[in-house]
Amino acid sequence: MELPTSSRLNSRKRRKDGSGPNGATELDGIPPKMSRRSLGLREPAPFSDEVEIDYSKPYIRVTYEEAMRGTPLDRPVRVYADGIFDLFHSGHARALMQAKNLFPNTYLIVGVCSDELTHNFKGFTVMNENERYDAVQHCRYVDEVVRNAPWTLTPQFLAEHRIDFVAHDDIPYSSAGSDDVYKHIKEAGMFAPTQRTEGISTSDIITRIVRDYDVYVRRNLQRGYTAKELNVSFINEKKYHLQERVDKVKKRVKDVEEKSKEFVQKVEEKSIDLIQKWEEKSREFIGNFLEMFGPEGALKHMLKEGKGRMLQAISPKQSPSSSPTHDRSPSPSFRWPFSTKTPPSSPANRSRNESAVTYDISEDEED
Repeated sequence: MELPTSSRLNSRKRRKDGSGPNGATELDGIPPKMSRRSLGLREPAPFSDEVEIDYSKPYIRVTYEEAMRGTPLDRPVRVYADGIFDLFHSGHARALMQAKNLFPNTYLIVGVCSDELTHNFKGFTVMNENERYDAVQHCRYVDEVVRNAPWTLTPQFLAEHRIDFVAHDDIPYSSAGSDDVYKHIKEAGMFAPTQRTEGISTSDIITRIVRDYDVYVRRNLQRGYTAKELNVSFINEKKYHLQERVDKVKKRVKDVEEKSKEFVQKVEEKSIDLIQKWEEKSREFIGNFLEMFGPEGALKHMLKEGKGRMLQAISPKQSPSSSPTHDRSPSPSFRWPFSTKTPPSSPANRSRNESAVTYDISEDEED
């Protein structure tokens, strides 16, 4: 029995053009802001051999309808998901998150295959089994980890761990001489499909490393790894060191070019600014010069005014043609004190004195 399409909507499918943080989209069902509280566990998930199971109670699987309605707290829906989980990445975490959110009350058990099984059926791994166990243990969605999980699930294994549903992507997984190792799980109605995360997988990460092998070798040589640890020959080691030096020289040349471009750009900007300021100052200078020395400038008016004042100062004022005559009163005659004789006078004034004396004598004679 396959789950309806509504269960597939719970999956979080990453898109390269995701608008939210960490590639989240509107399909992820995550609000833009969440309250600040701890959602993760404080300790890693325990291993299955460390968890006690009460085998006194009979193993009765819940149906899909019962699981969707919600089971009691003491009877969660036990969902199993298995895998290699090499180079544990966000695609693994998203798949486990989908499995954890299949039902309202879910207890997620994750099986991790050992190195022996993985190397026989799939290929060599980057991380060993202990590292892969530890990586899955620290995933927040995992409640229990099964070490040395089987490659093909048997009824005995399902009954031992009291599994209700098995979660995995619905793409047929051909391995161990079978077209789909989950075929019998699907036929039993215990399969719960999830969706793969596009754009990331363990194979993609390994492909990136192989493609840029020289870059990562040089990177680790710079960080102190020896050529022996990197399985690099003596000649290749020298070649990588030479490439590193050449790249440093290229980087320095590029930095110098960029700095020179920035310097030239700044000089151009400053020169343009200086030219603009010079044009403004020159216009102002020419305007002031014309105001002072132009044809109708202030200097011409000043010279005209100065010339007029000078001419006015040089040329005297003309007296009026007819001026009124005023009769002058004769000045009184002066006599010496205690003397009847008049003082000697000039010949010009003698006639006047004689007339005065005559006038005096005539007055005495009349008396």
